[in-house]
Amino acid sequence: MNALEHSLFEVSKLFLMPVLVLIALSLVFSLAMLGAFLAESLLRMRGSYRSRLVHHAEVSGAASADLELWIMRQLEWLRIVARCAPMLGLVATMIPMGPALLALTTNDSRSISENLVVAFSAVILALVSAAIAFFVLSIRRRWFLQELRTIERQRGN
Repeated sequence: MNALEHSLFEVSKLFLMPVLVLIALSLVFSLAMLGAFLAESLLRMRGSYRSRLVHHAEVSGAASADLELWIMRQLEWLRIVARCAPMLGLVATMIPMGPALLALTTNDSRSISENLVVAFSAVILALVSAAIAFFVLSIRRRWFLQELRTIERQRGN
């Protein structure tokens, strides 16, 4: 391996731990949002849900365009996690593959297995995180847009 290739390899290894931390945070965030979503769903089914959008609209008197921006802000992190977690999973898969392939040349099966466990565990957790975030995002977006439409009708827009 020449100096440039070795340098790139070493720099890429520096990203493994931050990427793994981001995947773990994405999973925790997605699970927290799933819990909040399930609680909100239960309240909606019981008919005791008080819409945050309606409350915001009443308090602020915001126009429809401003309410749309508020909705986007509320959904922003779900969208980021749904879109970025798979990319982080791919990065966390590819970084350990280099050392695993190098270990293959020396028949170091222990190193191969350790690196592959990290690679596949990371991508699985990243994809689960993204799937949960996408599910919650999709339904929350519909709920918010239905509420926005109701507000617009009540205002006569």
